[in-house]
Amino acid sequence: MSTPTRQSHPLAVISLISGILGILPFPLMASLVAVVTGHLARAEIRRAPERYEGDGLALAGLILGYAMIVLSLVLLTALVLFFGGLAWMGMLD
Repeated sequence: MSTPTRQSHPLAVISLISGILGILPFPLMASLVAVVTGHLARAEIRRAPERYEGDGLALAGLILGYAMIVLSLVLLTALVLFFGGLAWMGMLD
């Protein structure tokens, strides 16, 4: 009796790649793709564990995606506060 081979879920691989791309070239867009595909992949893997594997790949993509979204929002907030403070103090004309 042969055991069926499990394959990595394609969305899990896309999530990991998007999470990695979210670090430098495309921070916000790739991170959003990583989060969405990561959640979809984990749900599908849980529904059919005998067919798919790659939960770790999807989880890594989720972690990278969420981390870069938070970092992007913190950086954007810091920039707005910095330039808003400069404008408030009258240093930007």
